Amino acid sequence: MSQMRRGAIEYCVLALLRDRDMYGFELTRALSTAGGLVASEGTVYPLLTRIRQDGLVETFWEPSPQGPPRRYYRLTNDGRLALETFRIQWRQFRDTVDTIMKGSDE
Repeated sequence: MSQMRRGAIEYCVLALLRDRDMYGFELTRALSTAGGLVASEGTVYPLLTRIRQDGLVETFWEPSPQGPPRRYYRLTNDGRLALETFRIQWRQFRDTVDTIMKGSDE
């Protein structure tokens, strides 16, 4: 289960960024409150670095009303394409697993 969670978190981050830009702690909080996908910033920040290096997100700095400036993350066109590709593949995967899990009982 943890490997499946790890594989999906990247696309959950991209999905969260689909509608608006967010900063790292905000993303961490959204993932942890959405069914406990992520428990710590130590999981999210390395992922954000990797997807930024892969060109799926871009970053910019904004002043914070409290404390230092915040690094915001924005989905790129490549990120949108990767998210849409994942959504299609996820539906097929989910449907196949659901069919197998139901078995002949239903």
